[in-house]
Amino acid sequence: MKRILIVGAGGQIGTELAPFLQKHYGVENVIAADLREEMVKKLSQNGPALRLDACQIEPFAEVVKNNKIDAIFNLVALLSAKGELNPRHAWDINMGALLNSLDIAKEYNCALFTPSSIGAFGNDTPKDLTPQDTIMRPNTMYGVCKVSAELLSDYYFTKFGVDTRSVRFPGIISNGALPGGGTTDYAVEVFYEILKNGHYTCEVPEDRYMDMLYMPDALQAIIQLMEADPDKLVHRNSFNITSMSFTPNQLFAEIKKHLPDATFDYNIDPIKDAISASWPNKLDDSCARKEWGWNPQWGIENMVEDMLKVIKTKI
Repeated sequence: MKRILIVGAGGQIGTELAPFLQKHYGVENVIAADLREEMVKKLSQNGPALRLDACQIEPFAEVVKNNKIDAIFNLVALLSAKGELNPRHAWDINMGALLNSLDIAKEYNCALFTPSSIGAFGNDTPKDLTPQDTIMRPNTMYGVCKVSAELLSDYYFTKFGVDTRSVRFPGIISNGALPGGGTTDYAVEVFYEILKNGHYTCEVPEDRYMDMLYMPDALQAIIQLMEADPDKLVHRNSFNITSMSFTPNQLFAEIKKHLPDATFDYNIDPIKDAISASWPNKLDDSCARKEWGWNPQWGIENMVEDMLKVIKTKI
């Protein structure tokens, strides 16, 4: 990769991925794009940034052409819980940006990264050590979009030779951007609330296992996959990856080791309850480890310690 465009760069992943890639490939070689002016202003503090609606193909294509882009990172998405409030809107945004990214990548010979998610799985998927290749029948519009994205990305690779690559992200825990409407967001929200108020009310059941990933591992996974030898990639779209699986109760117990006076209770959100119940407890990420050397560095203990330290300085 020499010239990179990130669309949807103002979200949880993009606000940290943009400076990460700029540091790795050179500031002027990575352009961050978002629809929202306030996010473009924020992104421009680190490097090139512009306002772009990825659902509008002509201006999207012009940016790729004029800047000689050779890799597109499509991060445009409405997340799981927010998407259920307006499913048609979620479909239009998620699939509109994807199809435009695929067609533009095909036209201008770009590589394309579009993240998938554990949301692509459903109630019929094996819960423990969920296989790389398994039944995928999600019960959310977000999940339907992610399965469609995996299939379309594979189609553009086999039919047109577009270098599409993807990972199925679990919940991503970040000390940078604030949560954006996902079911796993409790694992970020809790740190802010505990440090501000000493108490957190969780909307996910206390015994609900979900896979998680700390942002430094997520960023490293993206670069590692995009730079991997294509001859060794069997699956492409999309690889299971994870580094830890825990329940809210287990996370809160780890936090109490550092903050003994912290208190927690539960007020279950029925939408988040249903969504999280349909997801795996623990993914099998052996294919990612074998095909491109995936090897996460963060677990629940060092993640909690780092999150508390960084967010304490922020607030």
